[in-house]
Amino acid sequence: MSKLSPSILNADFTELGSALSLLEENGVEHLHLDIMDGHYVPNLSFGPELVRSLRKISRMEFDAHLMVENPDDMIDAFAEAGCRTITIHPETVRHLHRTLSNIRAKGLLAGVCLNPSTPPSVLEYVWHLVDHVLLMSVNPGFGGQSYIEETDRKILRIQEMIQTLPHRVKIQVDGGVKMQEAQKLKALGVDLIVVGSDIFAAENKEERIRAYQRLLTDSSQPNLS
Repeated sequence: MSKLSPSILNADFTELGSALSLLEENGVEHLHLDIMDGHYVPNLSFGPELVRSLRKISRMEFDAHLMVENPDDMIDAFAEAGCRTITIHPETVRHLHRTLSNIRAKGLLAGVCLNPSTPPSVLEYVWHLVDHVLLMSVNPGFGGQSYIEETDRKILRIQEMIQTLPHRVKIQVDGGVKMQEAQKLKALGVDLIVVGSDIFAAENKEERIRAYQRLLTDSSQPNLS
């Protein structure tokens, strides 16, 4: 079943406590944290201290998506801040196998993020260390972009690869997702669907969250995976 994973990148940072409460009150279990350093991507977001503060007021599972140079230097900090999953980009590490091994050695889930131009073949020899694959459906760095349609073919290719594995690997999609895209991603069998601006820029945020939850829990829609 597909689940909603809201990104707080476009939320009002003066009201983050209220935003997290609203998500939890409406059954959201997973929170996507876009960590940007202004170098790997042209934007700057927030660090482990903010995550640590959010951890004190939330029961949701935190996924730190490290869009940063030298993510190896940040894994410990975000683990200690309360993240359950650490997701990294293969372009940002010297030794992908070592980085994923280190994440897992800390008892965390390890994710690999593929940019629109990053081929799935980069995962061929590290699948045994991967818990989920995050597919960027926009170029990383900013919220509010349009969904890149070629992502659909990439989802199907990743699913083909996962079906040959002895362990479960989840698929997550992030970027430009609105209701229409969420419906398609659910039909394609995507496990976690990241939504940012379409929730936090909505006039009625609670109704928008509920609309996504209704869509993703509606068992009448066929799964195409």
